[in-house]
Amino acid sequence: MTTFLTILFDGVAYGMLLFVLACGLAVTLGLMNFVNLAHGAFAMAGGYVCAMLVNRYGLPFFAGLPMAFVVSAAIGFVLERLLYRHLYHRNHLDQVLFTVGLVFMSVAAVDYVMGSSQVFINLPQVLQGQIDLFGVGIGRYRLMIIVICGILTVLLQLTLARTRFGSQLRAAVDDPRAAVGLGINVPWVFALTFAFGSGLAGLGGALGAEILGLDPHFPLKFMIYFLIVVTVGGSSSITGPFLASLLLGIGDVAGKYYVPKLGAFVIYTMMIVILILRPNGLFGKTAVR
Repeated sequence: MTTFLTILFDGVAYGMLLFVLACGLAVTLGLMNFVNLAHGAFAMAGGYVCAMLVNRYGLPFFAGLPMAFVVSAAIGFVLERLLYRHLYHRNHLDQVLFTVGLVFMSVAAVDYVMGSSQVFINLPQVLQGQIDLFGVGIGRYRLMIIVICGILTVLLQLTLARTRFGSQLRAAVDDPRAAVGLGINVPWVFALTFAFGSGLAGLGGALGAEILGLDPHFPLKFMIYFLIVVTVGGSSSITGPFLASLLLGIGDVAGKYYVPKLGAFVIYTMMIVILILRPNGLFGKTAVR
């Protein structure tokens, strides 16, 4: 039972981290209908920003996290205004080719500037080690990830479902011309949404650097995981990717513990089974015939 609870806890922490890393892609793909395969590059940017501020300049870890969000969001905003907005009305193949090109450019640039060795962030003493809860060793860092990611998930859901900005975003996506007629600044809404999604990716990259590791090939290594989360959860809501992240996180950790020889094969098996049963994802829209 102790082993099961430990695996469950680690799986939830991993799943929460996956969601924060992938929810920006869920927003751009599901709500904005833009295939941004360079999403992992923003996560990598946030991770390196936090690592440099903490390891090199001695900034406290909890001060480095918001800086990772801000810098990644700023990069996303600039790129959206300069490059991305010109591809909103292009087909998905053009979007895929463009963003894959950005991935390889970011990998080469980071490898040249930061080097190819893996980077970890120096954690404060308070986040190191474990605490004992009912006989189960719970890592303090993973507990912090669950708390932060849980709060972010609730705030994101409330922002999209209950705020004026969320209503403007849904209107801008459903019918841009009507939204403009109602006085909604559609380009500005898209720019802020893209920047927010990029910032969340950067925050996820900073949080995940200690668990996932950080190197120039980060966007390529985890691109498939982001796509799996959005595909399995369905791209029409935030709830779907959130539940998919938890399910896949727990399944991946349990699979690597109980059947280590299969490695990541477990998560792909889960994806195949879910998509066979639910082709549009857990919360995807089903076509009406």
